[in-house]
Amino acid sequence: MSEVMEERIAYLERELADLSDVVTRQSGEIAALTRRMAMLLEREAGREAEEAGTVPLADQRPPHW
Repeated sequence: MSEVMEERIAYLERELADLSDVVTRQSGEIAALTRRMAMLLEREAGREAEEAGTVPLADQRPPHW
């Protein structure tokens, strides 16, 4: 194999490793954000349940309507 091809392969292998690291990190961040979102939705549902007789926030019209 020529020297140029070996350099290209080495570059591509390094880029692949870097991209793999990014994807792994982002996967962890997405999982954490998904857990936080579920927690917040549960917390808000609990608040809405405590406010018996009111229209749930998701069903309310925005104030500018």
